[in-house]
Amino acid sequence: MASEAQAADKAAEGGSLVFHPMDQFIVKPLFGDGAVGMFTITNSTLWMGLAVLAIIGLLVLSTSKRAIVPGRMQSIAELAYGFIYKMVEDICGKDGVKYFPYVMTLFMFIVTANFLGLLPKSFTTTSHFAVTMVLALAVFLTVTILGFVKNGAGFLSLFWVASAPLALRPILAIIELISYFVRPVSHSIRLAGNVMAGHAVIKVFAGFAAIAAISPVSVLAITAMYGLEVLVAFIQAYVFTILTCVYLKDALHPHH
Repeated sequence: MASEAQAADKAAEGGSLVFHPMDQFIVKPLFGDGAVGMFTITNSTLWMGLAVLAIIGLLVLSTSKRAIVPGRMQSIAELAYGFIYKMVEDICGKDGVKYFPYVMTLFMFIVTANFLGLLPKSFTTTSHFAVTMVLALAVFLTVTILGFVKNGAGFLSLFWVASAPLALRPILAIIELISYFVRPVSHSIRLAGNVMAGHAVIKVFAGFAAIAAISPVSVLAITAMYGLEVLVAFIQAYVFTILTCVYLKDALHPHH
């Protein structure tokens, strides 16, 4: 503790930090120290795989022997199932229920990855724009293709605000078109940005915990931020999922 405090003091005098909050987000090869290529197994790959295994364990193994009086794991699985099913049904309607498995998969992957990222020495995959962008682009392409398959050229009515004055409709159409193509960007940045910011703040407070004078304050701040991040982990998964349902509703019912 004393050596860490001295190092922190020396770093402060030199104008630099001995801890780097953003280092926790560096993608590294799981084996060796070489460059990260397209097929390199990294720490991100590992924790995404663990998220998938955790989901399988929760939704498949815990419900394989369904009991009338459910245990803890079965109760969690049933609550998650009912929560997302109701969300899809309420937002998209009865005809949107057939897409429930896709929405459920998205929610479970994001919320599980978020919670795994809160474990000590873990890697938060959803803090990376590359991961969230792939998820957002998958939603964008799915919704767009589904919109044209279901409605044909009628899907373009999504951009034509029929209730607006005729003179304003072309301008509004351009605005609607731009906002539509911005969706995957805002969809992905919202998730990655919020997750990354919280983890970075916790790391900053953890670095100051080495300084004896402010250590108690840092520990309290870390505890408060960690509690907040538990809430954020669920809320961000919920927001991503509910926006997916809204976009899906637009594909099924594009008319304003």
